Amino acid sequence: MRFENVKIIRAATTDLSIDFCRDVMIKMREKGYEMVALSSPGDYLTKLNKEDGFKTIEVHIERRISLWNDIKSLFNLIRVFRKEKPDVVHSITPKAGLLCMIAAWLAKVPIRIHTFTGLVWPTATGLSRRILMTTDWLTCACATHIIPEGEGVKSDLQKHITKKPMKVLGFGNIQGIDLARFDPSKFSKREKDNDEFVFLFVGRIVGDKGINEMVWAFTQLHQEYPKTKLRLVGDYEPELDSLDPEADKEIRGNTAIEAKGSLFNEDLVRAYAEADCFVMPSYREGFPNSVLEAGAMGLPQVVTDINGSREIVTDGFNGLIVPSKDRESLYNAMRLIYQDNSLREKLASNARDSIARRFERSFVQQCQIDFYEEILSK
Repeated sequence: MRFENVKIIRAATTDLSIDFCRDVMIKMREKGYEMVALSSPGDYLTKLNKEDGFKTIEVHIERRISLWNDIKSLFNLIRVFRKEKPDVVHSITPKAGLLCMIAAWLAKVPIRIHTFTGLVWPTATGLSRRILMTTDWLTCACATHIIPEGEGVKSDLQKHITKKPMKVLGFGNIQGIDLARFDPSKFSKREKDNDEFVFLFVGRIVGDKGINEMVWAFTQLHQEYPKTKLRLVGDYEPELDSLDPEADKEIRGNTAIEAKGSLFNEDLVRAYAEADCFVMPSYREGFPNSVLEAGAMGLPQVVTDINGSREIVTDGFNGLIVPSKDRESLYNAMRLIYQDNSLREKLASNARDSIARRFERSFVQQCQIDFYEEILSK
């Protein structure tokens, strides 16, 4: 099926978030769609234009609430949509979703889609929670189609935000996993330094990711088992969500904790290959890619009982699930995986296959393409 002259604008708050859309945009263009990328200015948006040949549009969008800047962004988006006259505007990320769905509704774009990759308000309180829920309500009210990235996100939206129909595509996730890239067989067994056992975390180094609890749990474990190590892959974002001073001090002063910063491409894959267990103690997620990547690399995991993670990890099958914000439970699970070789081997043996069956990249991308063709055929 071909859809010449159908214009779709994929929109995100930051240029790097457009990377989640790139492969599907390429496949859609091959089928005859006109694909356009929109985000705040950035090097990735420039690359998408110069190297991949996509039309790109720069509209500055603040990640955090900034009333005056948000109003300016909204009017800029309305002008863009009226000029471009797209058939579809499809946004990801919260702020782009709010502003693009309102602007597309005002500009009378016929199909307005927002993908919720996660929800912020479930862990917020007071006025902040009410504001965040209101913005999600506005996003849904202005959208014609809502795609929750996972069943947990869908349940929360339907229970608290909107009664509009919505569907999870496939088994969830927006990008899928490249199993050829995340393939543990490409790496030989690493030479362990004194039989060290490495726990790995990949994500932003912020309180919301459960770093405070993980550092406490690891510190207790390391006192009992000095051959354990904790590697943190990701950047600090103190301006958005700083760590507790005690956790920050421990990271900087404990030689068994390695803060590697962000890693990309083969350096990131190698970090998974050199680990023994993956830990994701986050308070909230949409559908965490790092949990998918770790599973594809055959790692047993410890994750918290939150949206996304519990849809990837089955407790006792390919990982262990513990309550969120519970440092004692996190410590006990990490200790169990370290001590129990047979359990660890069982979880590891099931890890990659559970990802391959549900989240292989081409399958996830085809689910998105099928969705477009379904709604455009009506």
